[in-house]
Amino acid sequence: MLHASVKSIGHIVGGPQTILEALFEILTSHGTLMMLVGWEDNPYNIFGASFQDDINKWSEKKRQTFYDTCPTFDPEYSRSDIREMGILTEYLRTYPGSIRSRHPLGYAAVGKLAQYILKDQQWQYREGKGSPLEKLCDVGGKVLLLGSPTGKVTLLHYAEYLADITSKKTVRYKMPIIQNGDRIWKDFEEYNFINGIVPWPEDYLKSIVDEYIEKGNGVQGTVGMAECHLFDAKDLSNFGVNWMERNFRCLEDRV
Repeated sequence: MLHASVKSIGHIVGGPQTILEALFEILTSHGTLMMLVGWEDNPYNIFGASFQDDINKWSEKKRQTFYDTCPTFDPEYSRSDIREMGILTEYLRTYPGSIRSRHPLGYAAVGKLAQYILKDQQWQYREGKGSPLEKLCDVGGKVLLLGSPTGKVTLLHYAEYLADITSKKTVRYKMPIIQNGDRIWKDFEEYNFINGIVPWPEDYLKSIVDEYIEKGNGVQGTVGMAECHLFDAKDLSNFGVNWMERNFRCLEDRV
């Protein structure tokens, strides 16, 4: 699984395409490359995590106009969320042989296990059991930060799902999709990955990854000017679960 900041690498002849080709050369035909690609027109980009609450405050006419005119998610054609995920996500989504999961906030992948990893990503609690993240761990996958910040490791959303913590914050929202040939506004529910599953005074995903690195885990190096890290997905996920259960339970005890 790749997280990449093309800008941090510096000038590359051929740009993002060169980066992808280099990664595929390393992975060979036996490997698989996946990224979280999202969707550039998803309502989160318009309203933020509370957009459903915002819509409910509108007049009936304004709300209906929005529902009628908002673009519909199409896994085959809808563009990646390059503003949040980076330009390389669109290059991967449109790469020959690329497969995309069905969830509007889902993934794209190219390679031998792409179909297995992304098939039938669940609608609800999309990063939990049976998710692409769980499958990434199950197949012995790795996470590569190619100049990407340590606080942007999507894999840890799976750890958030697994952590035995009471009163995790959840969010509910709607997205326009095509289901059984009809356009519908589908209801979704998941843990609050954007604002955190518990109140915490800092970016705890960054704290987890930074501590994981400090303990000597993973491989570090540079590509161009970019600082890079390579982690074992299952080991990092387990570390994240243990970190959350240890720290968040202390928070619960204080409450």
